[in-house]
Amino acid sequence: VQLQASGGGSVQPGGSLRLSCTASGTIFRIDRMGWYRQAPGKQRERVANIKIDGKTNIAEVVKGRATISRDNAKNTVYLQMNSLKPEDTAVYYCQADISTSWHSVVTSYWGQGTLVTVSS
Repeated sequence: VQLQASGGGSVQPGGSLRLSCTASGTIFRIDRMGWYRQAPGKQRERVANIKIDGKTNIAEVVKGRATISRDNAKNTVYLQMNSLKPEDTAVYYCQADISTSWHSVVTSYWGQGTLVTVSS
């Protein structure tokens, strides 16, 4: 199983970005999918996650500016970030809880990270 993230880049303050992450490989079921970020010199923090039923949980630090969604048919999770601030600068990682068969345990997988830089 692999997670491939894309959509990072450089944007000016107040701008927007849409991150995507697609899971591939032998996948039976994807439960929770989410996004985390790690700024230089800081610990990784949760940004948002979404369950298979569509229920979302958005971190307070980005609430009102971030929207998470998923396309179950494409095994893809999205993160729309608006009104970006310099403090949103970080490497963004996608994460997914995946089972590879009906009897396998759920395993947490991580993408490789995509850099978001917010600067004027």
